[in-house]
Amino acid sequence: MSRIFKTAAVLFLTVLISCAAVDSTRVSTSAETDSRETVVLLHGLGRGKSAMRLLASRLEDAGFLTKIIKYKSLNASPKEILETVTEQINTFCRDKKQTIHFAGHSLGGLLVRAYLDSNKVENLGRVVLIGTPNKGTPLVDKFQDSWLLKLMGETTLSLGTDENSFPNSIGPPYYPAGIIAGSSTIINNEKILPGDDDGVVPVESAKLDGMTDMIVINAGHSMLRYNKDAADAAIHFLKHGRFKH
Repeated sequence: MSRIFKTAAVLFLTVLISCAAVDSTRVSTSAETDSRETVVLLHGLGRGKSAMRLLASRLEDAGFLTKIIKYKSLNASPKEILETVTEQINTFCRDKKQTIHFAGHSLGGLLVRAYLDSNKVENLGRVVLIGTPNKGTPLVDKFQDSWLLKLMGETTLSLGTDENSFPNSIGPPYYPAGIIAGSSTIINNEKILPGDDDGVVPVESAKLDGMTDMIVINAGHSMLRYNKDAADAAIHFLKHGRFKH
């Protein structure tokens, strides 16, 4: 009985090890052969990764893989932030063979543009800029001497509309760029931001020379990243290169 028991135990362990090896191979093979396109996401000023998780979830439901890039934006210069972002993106993109798209909300969109200005992604797909002040925002022009903007740091103060601002230092896109702007009438701010705007960025400031397409969503600046219509528009552009107007 003892010999039979030992033989049975050995056979049982052999089966377990074999099954584990098969499962491990399956997981490894699945990760290596995943052919889904990736969307790299960048959040906006003063935010964190959680700000982009709902959009990331919607993109994944649409069939994309996602990667959220985290950075600290307050009390840091655009150069310092860009160095942090560049290191993360380069590490993530290394050895990636699938198409890599980008989507950025607000300042995140400017960082995407600045990164692509200096870095070539061989398998680059399309870029979606959501509520991004591509020409800067007049709010910074108007309140640049306020204690609050000074407290928020150099990057915040660099988002004005003058020719030396951070937005206006970035070159035009050489890639398909889709612009999602917001328009909100909840607050009457016509004296501060004339025309259509999302409360922070005028629609005219969201426009970008060389952009592929543009759509305006009925949502405020902060809510654009959570808005389902904005997410649907982003998904459509990433898949087709145009918005569904």
